Amino acid sequence: MYHILQISSCVFRSLGLKMKIMITLTFSGLLIGFVILLSFSNNFNDQLLDATLNGSSEAELRFHDKLLGGLLKPGFDEGTCVSRYTQSSLYRKPSPYKPSPYLVSKLRRYEMLHKRCGPGTTAYKKATKNLGLDDANHAGSSDKECRYVVWVATEHGLGNRIISMVSVFLYALLTERAILIDQRKDISDLFCEPFPDTSWLLPLDFPLMGQLDSYYKGDSLCYGTMLKNHAINSTTIPPLHLYLHLLHDYREVDKMFYCQQNQAFIKNVPWLIVKSNLYFAPSLWLIPSFQTKLIKLFPQKDTVFHHLSRYLFHPTNQVWSMVTSEYNANLSKADELLGLQIRVFSTPAGYFQHVMDQIVSCTQREKLLPELAGSQVMNISKTSKHKAVLVASLHPEYSDELRNMFVEQPSSTGEIIEVYQPSGEEVQQTNEKLHDQKALADMYLLSLTDKIVTTKRSTFGYVAHGLGGLKPWILYAPKNGAAPDPPCVRALSMEPCFIRAPLHGCQAKKIKTTPFIRPCENWNLGIKLVDAPDTFWWW
Repeated sequence: MYHILQISSCVFRSLGLKMKIMITLTFSGLLIGFVILLSFSNNFNDQLLDATLNGSSEAELRFHDKLLGGLLKPGFDEGTCVSRYTQSSLYRKPSPYKPSPYLVSKLRRYEMLHKRCGPGTTAYKKATKNLGLDDANHAGSSDKECRYVVWVATEHGLGNRIISMVSVFLYALLTERAILIDQRKDISDLFCEPFPDTSWLLPLDFPLMGQLDSYYKGDSLCYGTMLKNHAINSTTIPPLHLYLHLLHDYREVDKMFYCQQNQAFIKNVPWLIVKSNLYFAPSLWLIPSFQTKLIKLFPQKDTVFHHLSRYLFHPTNQVWSMVTSEYNANLSKADELLGLQIRVFSTPAGYFQHVMDQIVSCTQREKLLPELAGSQVMNISKTSKHKAVLVASLHPEYSDELRNMFVEQPSSTGEIIEVYQPSGEEVQQTNEKLHDQKALADMYLLSLTDKIVTTKRSTFGYVAHGLGGLKPWILYAPKNGAAPDPPCVRALSMEPCFIRAPLHGCQAKKIKTTPFIRPCENWNLGIKLVDAPDTFWWW
């Protein structure tokens, strides 16, 4: 190559001046032309992309939104579950939070695993063959082709069940287990199947079905009890199944599930049976072997529940009909939607004036609702802003009082305020089909609002604002029959609170030093995920 360049240089020097100028100008022209062509090409690609995003490929863009940025897989029968593809494209504003490519690919791989290991498959039949027999004789006999985690329905409310299912599914994703959902309550009346060409419902002939309700923290196959009794050491052969007690009343030994060193033993157990009513996802982030994966799955750390709940939970057609009929009748024409989720934890529960005062104080201080005009004469025109307030509460008196306020007097801003409450059941009726369907419809309607106010420590509110990708205002708990001051606080993130976090033991230091883990708002016993850098800091 050096010799070729040397010869070319000699030839160029031997040419006349005019020829040199001509060659130089020709080469320069070609170079400029190439640069212009490249620039035009890039500009054309940019314009094509802009055109795609601005409507020239509107059908493709709608299809992308319909799949929630890749969270969902196309190909489901839309008629059997109308909500799966229409909830975002027709009723919900596009989420500003996009799933990471790694999460999308992880979900596609999980779907393949579930299809291979799910109910009815050869692998499932093989995995359940010896289950329920004497574990001592069959321990270690599993071929480990498929491993499972079974979520057991408890007597806790729908909100608790949903947040715990998300947590268990996240654990399944991280550990490459197939999740199976106890269907004995009303799960199939509430949600469609989330995975293609398979089922997530635990078959009713599951070998341990008769034992599921009796599992509790004192059981001999409860992991915490085994640790307490020193029944596990370096030579212990993992049993075919293990019970994990992750309910709110769990002991310190049960919380050792969250310790890195204990995951090594649990990993080798083919079947995990889980009871939980908690959102324990934040503590999974503090297990070192999971944290690297989680950071890749959720670069925006406060989007865990938002993405996974939209992936998993698609209301059945009966529930979706409740959602759409209310939305189309009362909410669709509003310029802005405000959600109010009101839960009264006192005994007896019901309507209290100090709670009503707190709601009004919060919404007016935070400029969510206008003050009343009083003696001012307001000019309400056809162009006045129309704001719809959706109230979800067991007690309809709160929405009645709020509605009467704005009927009796106009707002100080001239806004038209209309108040709606789809249901008011008076008392919670856990696991009663119609009650749970109405509750789920209310959760979804709240998730469609633009702004939302929720009650402290209410899992109902957690689900609503998490589904909607909304950072709520949280009502403080009243004290001594008086409205607190301030009445509410803006949440740190849209993530649910892990209200019974393992604040002591193996995660104690990490909870205090991990920047994306914070105490829940006005609840020091809980922790939650926030979007923050990965590096540690000291409080």
